[in-house]
Amino acid sequence: MDARFLGIAELAEVPSVAVVVDVMRAYTVAAWAFAQGAEKIVLAESLGDALALKTRHPEWVALKDGPAAPGFDAVNSPGLLRSIDLGGRTVVQKTTAGTVGALAVKDAPLVLCAGFVVAEATARLLRTRKSDSVTFVVTGENGQADEDLACAQYIARRVTEAGVDAAEFLRRAAESRAAAELTEGVRQGAHPDDVALCLELDRFPFAMVATLEDSLMVLRPCAVPSLSGEASV
Repeated sequence: MDARFLGIAELAEVPSVAVVVDVMRAYTVAAWAFAQGAEKIVLAESLGDALALKTRHPEWVALKDGPAAPGFDAVNSPGLLRSIDLGGRTVVQKTTAGTVGALAVKDAPLVLCAGFVVAEATARLLRTRKSDSVTFVVTGENGQADEDLACAQYIARRVTEAGVDAAEFLRRAAESRAAAELTEGVRQGAHPDDVALCLELDRFPFAMVATLEDSLMVLRPCAVPSLSGEASV
C-alpha cells in the first residue's frame, strides 16, 4: 500500500482513499459519541453553520472546541462526553482541525476518520477494501502534530504488517504538544482524563466513514468483520 501523510494545506488533489486523523480530540470524541448511542455526526464547516443546523433541528446535539458557549450542548472532550446519553441522536461537530480535514477531502470516494481508539478497525477496513493508495490527512498543527502523524503511521503499518508494536507510536502521542496543552489546562473545554482516553488503543470495534448526504458531510460508524484467515495480521 502506498501511504502518503499530508497536512490539510498540502492536499493538492482529491485522493482515492483518505484517512483523516485527529487524535486529540475530534475523532476520539466522535468514537465516544457513537459508543454513547449517537446515530450519526454531521461535520459542520463553521460555528455559524453548526448553530444554524441546531436551530433547524433543535433535537440535535451541537458540540465545539473550547469552553461551553450559547447554542452548543457539549464541548469536544471525550471525558465530558462519555457521561452523556446520545441514544439515537444526531450530533453536529465543529472543531479546529479534525472536521476541517474531513471537509477538505469530502469528494474522495472513501473517507475514514480515525484516532487510536479505532485504529485496528480502520486498518481492517482498508485491508478489506484492498486500497493501493491511501492519503492520511494529518490535521493538527498544519500537518505537524506528532500525535496525529504517529497514529496515521501506526494505522498504515497495521494495514500491511503483522504484530506491529503500538508502544512507540503511543509514546510519541503522549509526549506531543497537544497532550501537554491538555494536561496543563492550556486548552479549554477539557477533562483530566482526555489524554488517557485519546491514547486508548482499539477501545472501539468500529471504523468511522464520512460521506456526503444531501450536501452535508456525515460520519457514521461502520462495523468491520474479521476476514477469514487474518487473525495473525
